[in-house]
Amino acid sequence: MRRWMIWTLLLIFASVPALAALTDDPMVDETPVKMDCVSAILAELDSGQVIFAENADEMRPVASVTKVMTILLALEAVDQGRATLDEEITVSKNASGMGGSQILLDTGEIQTYAQLLKSVIVGSANDSAVALAECLYGSEELFVDQMNRRAGELGMKRTKFLNCTGLPTQGQYTTARDVAQMAMELFRHPAYYEFSRVWLEDFDHGDGRKTQLTNTNKLIRLYEGCDGGKTGSTKEAGYCMAATAQRGGMRLVSVVLGASSSTGRFDAAASMFDYGFANFRRYPVAEKGTPVKGGLPVRGGRKERVGLVINGDLTLLIPKGGEGQIELRPNLPEELAAPVEKGQRAGEVEVLLNGRRVAALEVVAAEEVEGTGVGRVLRRLWSLWEIG
Repeated sequence: MRRWMIWTLLLIFASVPALAALTDDPMVDETPVKMDCVSAILAELDSGQVIFAENADEMRPVASVTKVMTILLALEAVDQGRATLDEEITVSKNASGMGGSQILLDTGEIQTYAQLLKSVIVGSANDSAVALAECLYGSEELFVDQMNRRAGELGMKRTKFLNCTGLPTQGQYTTARDVAQMAMELFRHPAYYEFSRVWLEDFDHGDGRKTQLTNTNKLIRLYEGCDGGKTGSTKEAGYCMAATAQRGGMRLVSVVLGASSSTGRFDAAASMFDYGFANFRRYPVAEKGTPVKGGLPVRGGRKERVGLVINGDLTLLIPKGGEGQIELRPNLPEELAAPVEKGQRAGEVEVLLNGRRVAALEVVAAEEVEGTGVGRVLRRLWSLWEIG
């Protein structure tokens, strides 16, 4: 590692949902592994911290990796109650006529939402993808509008979708960074992994005919900890994939675009995972509710001191062995004036790495401290008057 950007480390606070966007700067300047591809990026899921990137903002086609967004919208529709996994869908002529990778659906065939979704996740089925799109929004065109809307919400600034399958079409493009952003969102869905881990399975068409569903993501079997991903390949896009692997409580996301061979993309993703797991770790700096030593004096209170606690969780992605570079420095007033409400802000604890401030955790009162004297009586009378 030539350099790691401590001032751009992304911090996770308890008051903020763990839906981090990718950070702009990588922790490592130069690509530390050899890869046979045009673009690549490696990130940590919970923080969104980019470990390294290569040509991550180059706009290019990504073939069936486009279906990451299709799958995401299909899962979110279930979360929102707009669809159910057991609802039945009748396959249209348009859906059954899709070319490329498919599960060979017949026009008029009836399948459950779950079966169609599984065939997209596992087998990259174009016909199933269109059937889901039509189910959710009436047509693939309207579904694509939603794909672009969601891309905007996720901050995917260099992406334009024109279909839900990734089949070649002029003017459809994205980037490794944008793929990583939507893949991170997808990989946060627990329901996704119920399908993504399937390796080989029969697909029953309901009329006695069965086709075989085989996972296109070979890393499911070849790489320890890999439990999800989406592949894609066309002449224009080359061999592409977005994948995720988890070890020791840390989940990484790798994106490989424009590899020259199928083996090349899998080797590149595996090498990226190896590097990330070997050199980085998630380090819990503080937990919400952790006491701050000593508390603070209270002026005019019925108690002389008030206890303080940290009001947030903080986890940093750091190079292994970098724990000693972390310092916590309280930034608090000399005292607080009564009355003090429980949860009242008292100050902060600065987080420093190598002496440089990278974050601050809010410090709040752990308890209520009432005031004394006339002021307390007047406040009590006022509260009674408000109640009356």
